[in-house]
Parts: sequence; structure tokens; C-alpha cells
Amino acid sequence: MTGFSFTRKPRTAREQALLAASERTMACGIRGPSLRAENQMVVERAQGSHLFDCSGNEYIDYLLGSGPMFIGHAHPAVVAAVARQLEAGSSFLLGNEPAIRLCEAIVAAVPCAEKVTLHNSGSEAAHYAMRLARAYRRRDVILKFEGGYHGMGDDALMSNQWTFRPAEFPVPVPNSAGIPAGVAGQVLVAPFNDLDRTEQIVRRHADALGGIIVEPLCRTTPPVPGFLPGLQALARELDIPLIFDEVVTGFRLAFGGAQVRYGVVPDLCALGKAISAGHPLGVVAGRADIMDLAGAATAMTPRHVRLTGTYSGNPVSAAAALAVIEELKTPGIYEAVEARGRRLQMALARSLEQAGIAAQVVGEATAFQPWFTAEAVRDHRSTLRADWGRGLRFGDLLLDRGIIKGHEKFFLSTAHTDDDIDYTIDAFEQVAGQL
Repeated sequence: MTGFSFTRKPRTAREQALLAASERTMACGIRGPSLRAENQMVVERAQGSHLFDCSGNEYIDYLLGSGPMFIGHAHPAVVAAVARQLEAGSSFLLGNEPAIRLCEAIVAAVPCAEKVTLHNSGSEAAHYAMRLARAYRRRDVILKFEGGYHGMGDDALMSNQWTFRPAEFPVPVPNSAGIPAGVAGQVLVAPFNDLDRTEQIVRRHADALGGIIVEPLCRTTPPVPGFLPGLQALARELDIPLIFDEVVTGFRLAFGGAQVRYGVVPDLCALGKAISAGHPLGVVAGRADIMDLAGAATAMTPRHVRLTGTYSGNPVSAAAALAVIEELKTPGIYEAVEARGRRLQMALARSLEQAGIAAQVVGEATAFQPWFTAEAVRDHRSTLRADWGRGLRFGDLLLDRGIIKGHEKFFLSTAHTDDDIDYTIDAFEQVAGQL
């Protein structure tokens, strides 16, 4: 038995008014944990692993703002660091100690990081990493992997997780209206976890390629043995920069990220979420000779890569990230969150199996999801054979029990407790029976 219980309270007049205001004024609509209108909510506050809506409902939160709250909501060390910095100023467009110290900490922790630039989002970081790679190679085309998500840039919005009608490799599929037709000519697409097919595409187009970008954990699909090392060897042989998009995995899968967990070091990487504590932050890190293209030595030459922005190196975001990194140095912290995550992941797979439901629970202990399919999941196209409707129903049934997971992953935080896990496992068994 656990101390948490859930009975949904009716929507207050205040929350109803806020939802109505969002419909009138927010072009994209309000972000909710479900597609059902009755499940829309307005968040009032969050603490640790729990989130509270404006009607007084309390939830166990596995959405975690889509991942950035790796040490939980409103962590005291982060709150104190941000408060101190706010009193000292919040934006300068000039060098500041928190930004410098954060770059030092990233260089010390991330294997590929010889030099670092700071930005405002994962989208920016991935976009700038691709720009650096193109400048280094003096080539325009980027190779990405189908199903991989690299933010909201035009070239990133190609053949990502919202691609339901894939084209023949290596042809990209745009995932948004408003993308210029010419962008498709600057992107090639390969199948994740298929090294032979990828090598064929890369060698055929090597003279045009500016870089290769990959999520080392592609959404929640882990790399098969040999795939990342083979990709690294191919990129090094042809001198094509390999970019790891670690916006999700950086500092989440290990202290130092997927590079540490999988033992493969790229030339460049994009980071941000897991150390941001929810503050605007994007990081590009990598080889000094590539990163220096954005530095003073090239400033008055055609080789210079512009990566600046008004809020880049923001001291508030940097102070928050430094506090997170210090917390993640606590002995045993990764072992504890991994153990809870593995327990939850295994319990989900067991509950679905015992209920006779065909499903694959894929990912790592702190970022995983169920796919409702009998077939093994190893790439984007295998996820398209899953029962997406059943997946949405699964999330709604959990929400009815006070558990937020969003549309995709379960994210684990260091703030989730054994009571949270116990309650969620009980809910898995009930929901599996209903499914």
C-alpha cells in the first residue's frame, strides 16, 4: 500500500475560465496530457515528482515537462541558485560567471566537449550543431535518421516521429506546412539501427554531406550493438562530423550522457533538457577545431559561424544548470533512479503480458514507453505497426488514476519515490485489465 490516492475533483470555475481564455487567445491551443477535452488542465504548481492543477488535483508526474525536470520540480538547490542570480540580474548580453562555470562543468563531464556554446533551447542547439558541421565540411546536406527528433528548425522537421507515410530512403518527408520546398534537398534520411543501409547512403552521397545527426537513443528505441560504433567509424573515415542530439539523453542516461553510457564519442553534441531544471537552455559542445569556427579567430572571415543570441549564456539558466549538475554528483543518485526506473519498466511489461496484451516496452530505465504491437521495435517503421489508439487509451486510463505520462514516454526523475513507483505499478495492473 502507498500513501498516495486519487479521486478527481470537479473543475473549478477558475480553471474553467482559464481553459476558455486559452481557447480564445492561444493559437496552438493549450498543451494537455490527453486528447480528451475532459482531461485538459491548467497547472498551478509542481513539487518534486508531483504536479497540481488549478482544481486541486494532485498527480504523479512522469511527463516532467517532456523531460527537463530530472531532479524534480522546484528542487530547493535550484530555487536557491535562481533566486540568488535573479537578485544579481537576469540578462546582460555579456560574459558572466555562471555561464563560464557551466561551460567548465560541461567540458569536465561530457567526453566530446572540448569547447561549448550556450543557447536557449534544444531546437537551437541542434540547429547550430548542424550549422557548425556544414561550415566545417563546406557542404550543405545533413543525414538524419527516420523517427529522430531534432527540434523545430526547417531541416529538423523532416522524417521525425510524426512521419506516418514514409518515403523510400533516403528521401525526407516534411512534418509541417510552411517549410520551403528547397529544404528537402538538404536532408537525407537513413533507417536507425540499420548500419549497412546507412553506410550505403553515406558513401553514395559523401561528397555532399556536411554532417550526420542522430539521437543515440532514438526517441525511446535503443541502439543495437555495433550501430553507434559503426556510425562513428564511418564518419571518422570520411571526415564527416557526427552529431549526437543529446537534448533528451545528456546527463539523463549517465553523468555525461549517452556518450558515457554507450561508450561512443561524437564530434559534436547538443544538450540541454536534463540539466535545465525547466529553464531555457540549449548547449552545443564538441571538438575545438569545429567549435572554433564560431570564435574570434574567424570573426572577419567567410568561415565564421554565427551562433549568438540576446539570451545566449543567460546567467539564470546557467545558475540553474550548475545547481542540477552539482546535485547529480551525489554518490548513488544515478543508481537509485535507474533502479526505480527498471522496476517500473519491468512491471509495466509484466502487467501487459499477464493481461494478454501484445506490447513492447522499449527504452532505458529513465526514459521508456510501451508500443502496443507484437513485433519487435527497433526503428521508426516498426512503431507504425503499433496500435496508437490503444496507446492513447492507456494514457487516459492512467490519468484517471492520477498519473500523468503524456502521449509518449515515461520520464523518471530522482524525485520519484518508492511510494510513487508502488502506486504506479498497482495502476498498471488495473489499467492492463481494462485494456
